[in-house]
Amino acid sequence: MIYLYNIILIITAIIISPYYLIIILFRGKYRKSIIPKLGGGQTKISSMPKSGRRVWIHAVSVGEVTAAVPIVASLKQKKPDAEIIFSTSTETGQEMARRLIHGAAAFLYFPLDFPCVVRRSIRQVRPDVFVMVETELWPNFLNVCKKTGVKTLLVNGRISPRSYGKYRLSGFFWKRIINDLSAAAMISDVDATRMKNIGVATEKIRVMGNAKYDALAAMASPELQQEIARRLNVRENERFFVAGSTHPGEEEIIVNIYRQIISLYPDFKLIIVPRHIERAASIIEILQKNGFPDIITMTQIKNNEPREDRRIVLIDVIGELFKLYSLATLVYCGGSLVPKGGQNILEAAAWGKVVFYGPFMDDFREEKTLLESVGGGVMVGSAKDLEQKILHVLKNSAGLADSGARGKAIVAANKGAAERYAEMIKKYLD
Repeated sequence: MIYLYNIILIITAIIISPYYLIIILFRGKYRKSIIPKLGGGQTKISSMPKSGRRVWIHAVSVGEVTAAVPIVASLKQKKPDAEIIFSTSTETGQEMARRLIHGAAAFLYFPLDFPCVVRRSIRQVRPDVFVMVETELWPNFLNVCKKTGVKTLLVNGRISPRSYGKYRLSGFFWKRIINDLSAAAMISDVDATRMKNIGVATEKIRVMGNAKYDALAAMASPELQQEIARRLNVRENERFFVAGSTHPGEEEIIVNIYRQIISLYPDFKLIIVPRHIERAASIIEILQKNGFPDIITMTQIKNNEPREDRRIVLIDVIGELFKLYSLATLVYCGGSLVPKGGQNILEAAAWGKVVFYGPFMDDFREEKTLLESVGGGVMVGSAKDLEQKILHVLKNSAGLADSGARGKAIVAANKGAAERYAEMIKKYLD
């Protein structure tokens, strides 16, 4: 199976490499990461003496880094002498990791899954244990780890319905590959069942909860709120409708609802945070066509341009969404009125905000159930339903704070997973 995988991998690489070369040369994307991903430019880790037990922790991008933060912190408390090497796949994830992960001996990019590149990277890092946060399975990497005696752990594991379907279709391949894992610690019973059905031995699977609860509860601080409020020059009693992680088709809905809001409450401002910031120009075009030319971007704000009385703030940089939720009176979490699986509604709930979202929450069913159990989450069936429920809440705003507080409390009450994951990693290091 591994030979078949490598043949397909090489053919695919030959076909798509010209496309990525053009992007690197003309757009600058992947320019920082491409050489390290091919096994080069990692001089620090190559020359770093190994002084003790070493764990390589990998988080793909921003979301996984968020979950990794409390796990790393807890592991350093439990085993302060452990050397932590931390990797990401994306450049935005790398930037965030360097800001938030404390105690790592080195940061690097995860290698592309070519056998020669993987072998070189593992020789450079020399880990005793490899830990992947959430679920990213690379056959060659797992195979080389097994052959070289590196224990491989999956923590905060999640398998979305879409990923599960793909794994099941190719189960004949994954059944052998995935059993190279030493242990798979999953977020929920549903994820554990899916992992078992894919082919992981039952004795390797555990259910330990979601480390993102720990991260979000700890990060939602008054200092963070004050910092973003200063940057946006937020006035006293100013109210914001924050639409986070929006996808194509959702911005038009949000703009139409915002028009209804300001017809009744003219003081409201709108903050749009697209899931993919490269769509900023098209969103500006949508806003202008709908009669909203008074827009300022976060890039302009970072360049010290005052917001003044502009009603709409468009976020065109990475890493701001969590902080912006702290300013919200109303929150809509995107990727849910269009079939994209939803986004993490706990980020807003951690600030005590009631969250509105559409029916397409397949990737966040556990979070949805949790918030709805205390009234901290409101599902809507359509754009019209979202408009009606938002206007209803604004007319009856007395219970909004109470519902948000219950959502915040239940996020805090579910803490503890990070410590359990850290204890498991420590056991394998020992």
